[in-house]
Amino acid sequence: MKFNKGDLVEVIWRSELHQGLVEEVIELTDELMVRLDKQPLRVNYLFNQNQVRKVKLVKVPQFVADWISHCERWELWHAMDYGIDSMSEDVREWLFKAHDNQELFARAWLDGYEVEQEPLYYVKLADSGLDYLNVNKETGQKHVANKGGLTSYKTRFTESEIKDINENYWAFRVPVEEVEGE
Repeated sequence: MKFNKGDLVEVIWRSELHQGLVEEVIELTDELMVRLDKQPLRVNYLFNQNQVRKVKLVKVPQFVADWISHCERWELWHAMDYGIDSMSEDVREWLFKAHDNQELFARAWLDGYEVEQEPLYYVKLADSGLDYLNVNKETGQKHVANKGGLTSYKTRFTESEIKDINENYWAFRVPVEEVEGE
């Protein structure tokens, strides 16, 4: 397994499982310098790469990642409190929807996270092949053309981006994977 500086890893040290960050990769000796954060002195320890495994980060939606970032100076219980006025309705619903989401939030808060990639869509307004919505990235001007091509135009959109342009366009969405797989 290939490790990079900054990877969150787990190691067994003094018969206990610890998490830490890779501070240095020593390729010549196949060793890693790992900072174990839970240790009082935050000392770096040298481990063979076969003694270390990467921590698998949980995936959360972008709005949850934004909330975690907003709350970074708070305590965990405060960030998960449904009664917080500044908590968005999306986060509140996501936390309330399933107990698993509360556990995911706690894992993301404690161990770090990756942001789920939102599905992307084309807006296909007809069937000639030149009937995809294109939006100029600078001016916001909309026109209909092919689905790829000019770098100054956006042709792939998230659900919220489509609905922000025009709620009615949502009915004309086509997942990017479907079109690319043809």
